[in-house]
Amino acid sequence: MNNNKFFLYARKSTDVEDKQVLSIEAQIAELRAFAKQENLNIVETFIEKQSAKIPGRPIFGEMLKRIEKDEANGILAWHPDRLARNSVDGGQIIYLVDCGRIAALKFPQFWFEPTPQGKFMLNIAFGQSKYYVDSLSENTKRGLRQKVKRGEYPSLAPVGYINDSRNKTVIVDKKKSIIIRQAFELYAEGSYRLEDISDFLAQNNIVSKSGKRIHITRTTFILKNPFYTGLFRYAGEIYEGKHEPIIAKKIFDKVQEVLKQRGRPRKKSKIEPQVFCGLLKCGTCGMMITGEYRIKKQKNGNIHDYIYYHCTKKNKSIKCPEPCIRQEKLDKQISSLLQKFSLRPDWAEKLLARLKIDKAKSAQFVSAFVQKAEEKIKVIATKLQRLLDGYLEQDIEREIYRQEKAKLLSEKKSLEEQKARFEQKQNDWLEPMAKWLNYAQNLEKIARDSDLLEKKVAAKEIFGSNLCLVSRAARGEPQNEWAAIAAAHEKVGKIPETQIVEARARIALAYSAFAERCLTTWLPGRSYNS
Repeated sequence: MNNNKFFLYARKSTDVEDKQVLSIEAQIAELRAFAKQENLNIVETFIEKQSAKIPGRPIFGEMLKRIEKDEANGILAWHPDRLARNSVDGGQIIYLVDCGRIAALKFPQFWFEPTPQGKFMLNIAFGQSKYYVDSLSENTKRGLRQKVKRGEYPSLAPVGYINDSRNKTVIVDKKKSIIIRQAFELYAEGSYRLEDISDFLAQNNIVSKSGKRIHITRTTFILKNPFYTGLFRYAGEIYEGKHEPIIAKKIFDKVQEVLKQRGRPRKKSKIEPQVFCGLLKCGTCGMMITGEYRIKKQKNGNIHDYIYYHCTKKNKSIKCPEPCIRQEKLDKQISSLLQKFSLRPDWAEKLLARLKIDKAKSAQFVSAFVQKAEEKIKVIATKLQRLLDGYLEQDIEREIYRQEKAKLLSEKKSLEEQKARFEQKQNDWLEPMAKWLNYAQNLEKIARDSDLLEKKVAAKEIFGSNLCLVSRAARGEPQNEWAAIAAAHEKVGKIPETQIVEARARIALAYSAFAERCLTTWLPGRSYNS
């Protein structure tokens, strides 16, 4: 009868190297049958579900401590690699054998005796287990490096994407990707805090695993992740991914700028009940003009409602003398200003005809730009290859290689997006320009109508922030194309209409989807045959 007391130890992890190992239940069944066959005295069973690649297994450590207390002097396990796959744990086992704390180690598939030869063979078994783990780890890393070079992301996809287990690819989550795109667009405006973005994500059911609102640290990580633009970061390097981007590089770059300038967010002014608030500035002190609602009660009981506009007088260094003005008078002045910028229908018709000619010319312009962009992309590809060659030849340090590679990939991505945008939207400027012509023709009607809000929008479009109030009179300098219309109106009646010419100015429509394409502004009378 065997007088030794044995601890039965069964272990299995979810690591790749354990895939072919028996389950814990199967190990225990086999080991108990082996113990019965060998007449081994099992005093306790230890079960652990953890990798043995690194030291620190709590149940294994507890078992060794109890062996040191003489609660047992033998271990029964399926194989030596169940006890140790690292040099520290393997060394502890051999040391306890040397000290006599462990009198016997039993394995159904491995022979061991506490002799010099037995300990030598045990040491070889532990060394083989460690070599297998190290070799497998290196092969796995090599495989991952090849995978990322092919543009395949080797990890869990970020929120907005899904790991397709069937094809081993990353695909777009159609619902969440829309929310992520909106979050980027909101933050790019510069008026939202990280907390606001976290709240926005939570309101759209994008939360942490515990169901709580995503912390701002996690929100920052999402906003900084280049994965959403078609790139991804792995082991400190940037790679081009095969996955579909959901964020335009232009929006992503804008978000990065906002993150760098993180300070107090710009607060939006609250909408005042008076329509023209936020439209004009005081011509004397430069402060904004605000509106004030007043009620006047007469002795005969009549009640009159008035709205007055006046300077906020917030400039402490100046005692502003500007008087207030009634809304009715200010309305008439703004209407009068708007009429000066109304475009005559015959002028609009000729401008539209000119646009059609420019449409053909823009196609040539776009073709030239696309060709130039393609040449630049080829140059960048060559630089990337040279950079890689220099790194492989050890002429370039790893950190410099990473930094330069990231810069080149970012530049390449921007060029590709610009090229695609030009190819897809080369004629998108025509529709916004046509809309502007119609809007300019409609100013006369807007000025005559009683819709104050529409007049405010029109005045904002024409003057921007240049409209001021001086001595109860609204004045302002028009912007861009509106100045050309005003200049043309001033010449009507003074010189023959055929001579009314706008010298080669440029219209840059702020709302144009094709902002890179500037149109030649002209008014009737200019010859285009030359």
